[in-house]
Amino acid sequence: MSEINLSGLGVALITPFGEDNSIDYAALSQLVKFHLESATDYIVALGTTAESPTLSKQEKRSVIRFITEQTNHKIPVIAGVGGNSTADVAEELETGDFTGVSAILSVTPSYNKPPQEGLYRHYRTLSHASPLPLILYNVPGRTGVNMTAETTLRLSRDCSNIIAVKEASGDLRQIKAIIDGAPEGFSVISGDDSITADVIALGGTGVISVFANAFPREMAWLVRSALEGNATEARRKMNDDFGTLFRLMFEEGNPAGVKCLLHLMGMIRNRLRLPLVPVSEKTLREIETELVRLTREKPVQGG
Repeated sequence: MSEINLSGLGVALITPFGEDNSIDYAALSQLVKFHLESATDYIVALGTTAESPTLSKQEKRSVIRFITEQTNHKIPVIAGVGGNSTADVAEELETGDFTGVSAILSVTPSYNKPPQEGLYRHYRTLSHASPLPLILYNVPGRTGVNMTAETTLRLSRDCSNIIAVKEASGDLRQIKAIIDGAPEGFSVISGDDSITADVIALGGTGVISVFANAFPREMAWLVRSALEGNATEARRKMNDDFGTLFRLMFEEGNPAGVKCLLHLMGMIRNRLRLPLVPVSEKTLREIETELVRLTREKPVQGG
């Protein structure tokens, strides 16, 4: 099984849509090029930020194929494959075409609210079905269930192809328990932009970032600085420069905020698929004002 280096900056790539709400492949191509020319270490396709629940199976296959062709092995691509039916996700892993994909990111089942034993058996089943290394994704704010440190560590020990967890619980005590108890080679990745430096300071390997859709060099600088032992200074600098934009970007949900930001930067149309909608005019103007300020003051550029 191929290995993937999960140290550094991953971007949870958005899916751009055209005026007719079809996938805008021209904009997607420009986004991929933007990350290839920036400091992004790997791309995560079809994650939460990609509005994957609103994409058809055919669209998902097409997006993965398009991104892997565009990256052409220059940086790794991780594909999001998840759902609330274990059997369906396992079948997708067994039958899908993952040519050019380096690993699978699979979110905990939503709506079902399984107990910890259910989560363990779910991921154990997926580990048997997956042709690629598997990254767990714990995001209780979206799924309604938290995967505990004990369950994550049990999976890390029992399933050799489960190589990492994207932790978006926001609970630093839980994240520290995973880092402290994980077997050698198991990566803990921040799933929250705002606590990236804290997670790395505890021993995490990096972040899968929403903010990096728009500011990859700056997020890469933060990650690199924290990995080099300068987490406190990096956190202070990023909060000084981007604290307001961080808050605004998530004020009306993800990916509405980051899509608004990318739209104002001239990279995509401000389109989302229902049930998601663009941010309000008030938030758009606040993001625009902050973007103008950042452009004028030229904060840390990273690179």
